[in-house]
Amino acid sequence: MEETERAQPPATERVGITRAQALLVALIFFATALNYVDRQVLALLKPTLELEFHWNDEQFAHLGSSFQLAAAGTLLFVGWIVDRFGVRLAYGVAVALWSLAGMGHALAASVQQFVLARIALASAESVNTPAAVKAAAMYLPLRARSLGIGLVNTAPNIGAIVTPLLIPPFAVAFGWRAAFVVTGSLGFIWLFFWIIGTRKLVPTVSVDAAAPRPKVDMRALLSDRRSWAVIGAKAFTDLVWWFVLFWMPDFFHRQFGMSQSDLGGPIAIIFTLAALGAITSGGLFPLLLARGLSVNAARKLSMLLFALVVLLMPLALAVHNPWIAALLIGAGLFAHQGFSTNIFGMATDIVPSVRIATVIAFGAVAGNLTGTGIIEFAGWSLDHGLGYAPLFLICGSAYLLGLGWIQLLQPRLTLVANEGNVAGAAA
Repeated sequence: MEETERAQPPATERVGITRAQALLVALIFFATALNYVDRQVLALLKPTLELEFHWNDEQFAHLGSSFQLAAAGTLLFVGWIVDRFGVRLAYGVAVALWSLAGMGHALAASVQQFVLARIALASAESVNTPAAVKAAAMYLPLRARSLGIGLVNTAPNIGAIVTPLLIPPFAVAFGWRAAFVVTGSLGFIWLFFWIIGTRKLVPTVSVDAAAPRPKVDMRALLSDRRSWAVIGAKAFTDLVWWFVLFWMPDFFHRQFGMSQSDLGGPIAIIFTLAALGAITSGGLFPLLLARGLSVNAARKLSMLLFALVVLLMPLALAVHNPWIAALLIGAGLFAHQGFSTNIFGMATDIVPSVRIATVIAFGAVAGNLTGTGIIEFAGWSLDHGLGYAPLFLICGSAYLLGLGWIQLLQPRLTLVANEGNVAGAAA
């Protein structure tokens, strides 16, 4: 049920954050990082698992696509779950379930059993972002909310940096089953601190469980070109993130003959650059606004510049040094973060506030579905001798196609009037 504690004074009357609120920010950060630790382990252990279970690339792709489809399906309901049962309960149960699912991979002995473990992991992990955003909105003062939500966007990269550096050598030393058990068990350590660390949290906003919530007119949302501009942009571009996350360990193993224990360095470089993109990407749009560009021009020029940087990614196929390849792919993910930040900013600019959460959720579903498509296509391409070339060509063109889609549906971005979105102009 929804939290019913008394509200604190308005955020504008408060200075700084309490110790409990600082701990909440830390817990949000570590939970989001763990989210990506658990989901990345399978890809990093592909060489070992492939030898043990004799999987082909299409079978391995099924493991990735099962995760994407399960996440897409669950995302349709997780907002209601978090609203209905409250952040503390929903977040805690979700982390416990995804930790059990992560550890459950150690018991799997076939593709089908791994698929079941991936479905359970994806379903529980999909709660993370809605719960994290709501926790920041409910329990942090206004000045600190951007920090809390920003950490949600940065923490996945931290998890994706640390995991390849630690897990492959750990698996070589102690076995792949131990790697799943240890990474899964980290969630229960987090859960202990979550239970004791959030007991004294008090909402910074008044919460009335009986108050009517504004209803989203689904017919209006689905008939609005602004909604489809956001959803389509996510569909075109999110597939690149999922492709890199799932297939890059195999790419470096196959393309450069790197052993499982050596894969961590290039993968860490890629996601370090992605993390830098997440931290810095919000600065370009306001800089262009300050130079006198309109919201439409500043937003689209930002997207165009990031889309052009992504054209570096296919060059990774032409180089003979894995570290240069990692830099080229990392530059693509750096730009991915910038483009993604501008999609979210565009949504706040043009989508009515009452619909924005639903539109973003639908965009996430669309991104998971296209992620499923490219993961499956990669398995097919590798098994049929086409290699990685078609995949990198798709990645290189995805953002220009996404921008073209936005231009087609919204030739001129116009701030939505009188619906709480004026702040989007300064995002």
